[in-house]
Amino acid sequence: MSGNYSSCMKRGVGVGSIILKTAIPGPNSRALTARKDAAVARAKGLWMPMWIDHGRGALLTDVDGNTFIDFAGGIGCLNTGHAHPRVVAAVREAATRFLHTDFTIVPYASYVELAERLLPLVPISGEKRAAFFNSGAEAVENAVKIAKIATGRPAVIAYEGAFHGRTHMAMSLTSKVHPYKAGFGPFAPEVYRVTFPDAYRLGADADAIALDDLRQALRSRVAPEADAAIIIEPVQGEGGFIPASAAYMHGLREICDAHGIVLIADEVQSGFGRTGRMFAMEHFGVEPDLVTVAKSIAGGVPISGVIGRAEIMDAPGDSTIGGTYVGNPLGCAAGLAVLDVIADEALLVRATAIGDRLRARLEALQARTPAIGDVRGIGPMIGIEFVADADATPAPEIASRVVAESLQRGLILLKAGLHSNVIRTLVPLVATDNEVDEALAVFEAAVAVAVPTTV
Repeated sequence: MSGNYSSCMKRGVGVGSIILKTAIPGPNSRALTARKDAAVARAKGLWMPMWIDHGRGALLTDVDGNTFIDFAGGIGCLNTGHAHPRVVAAVREAATRFLHTDFTIVPYASYVELAERLLPLVPISGEKRAAFFNSGAEAVENAVKIAKIATGRPAVIAYEGAFHGRTHMAMSLTSKVHPYKAGFGPFAPEVYRVTFPDAYRLGADADAIALDDLRQALRSRVAPEADAAIIIEPVQGEGGFIPASAAYMHGLREICDAHGIVLIADEVQSGFGRTGRMFAMEHFGVEPDLVTVAKSIAGGVPISGVIGRAEIMDAPGDSTIGGTYVGNPLGCAAGLAVLDVIADEALLVRATAIGDRLRARLEALQARTPAIGDVRGIGPMIGIEFVADADATPAPEIASRVVAESLQRGLILLKAGLHSNVIRTLVPLVATDNEVDEALAVFEAAVAVAVPTTV
């Protein structure tokens, strides 16, 4: 397949891309689920009952031949879509040469090239460095380690509603208890939590309230001279796709500068075009000190990284950060291909167009659906919050039914939020207008069933 991938992926124009041949799940998917239940640990539950056979662009086809539009994107890993041919070709070529050496034992050029390509793209001025790992959680763990070494301080501040991963420090930073933290304590010490500026829940004074809480935390919860870092998602992911504001970010930067605190932007989910910019921090005009990256960095191939100011990144001594598989060569090759795709196919422009298309339809739906309390986000990274009444009581049962009804109609969606009452959009940025419109029509039909009362 050659040429622009988005154009090549157009299919079913006039008849739609969704093809449903069986009930969902179909017989082959049900059989695989039975095998899974007998062989795989119970903790690995399934959010979706159908099993993938193959994916292309924004479409996913299961083992029963049903084709869905995928608005989950592997939880945000597929900004360049399923099996982008340039990413697949890069991985295939890399795999024919070698699969593994450990970069610190026998180095390979693609690691350095990926670092060189990413450094100018990260919204941090001055000299920068990068280090690569496996997962978003590992990137967060290492960003915290780097900040602690650089400052000589033990504490970290994180936010209510935050999600930073499932390893020990990352889980300690994560806010939501079920299913991520319950039963896994004790957690890492010296982690302090502050209010996120949620404009929907806190109102017009959200920024002032959240900044006041942070200042109070530095007076009554942790001494500023003991705090190594503040870690923030520019748009909270699992927390419900809640964006921070430019005003809050500027205030946060001022506080960090006043006390010598490292500002870590967790861009694991919001990076690589998800908000219409390469990194969400670009929307605010504020420079972090460190940025964590993962998910869509390599089109679904596992790799992550920390990128930041050279004086901070170079603070740890030789061999103090690392791991056997970190910065694996297949991930580096895929990451380079992803950067080419984003540039050559103008996916940042495409992301903004998709976001505008989503927001127009979703806000119109909100206007006639009282159960949709909020439609928010940046670019195509949009959250739809469902509520039960005028007091904005969270309605997770409505969100769950919308997800279920959408799936039966051929659209894959994910929930989010501390109350699991938010639906998030993670549409691949290669989706066509026809696919986006078809998905929105499915979503509107699902909402009509799940929320029969409209105005």
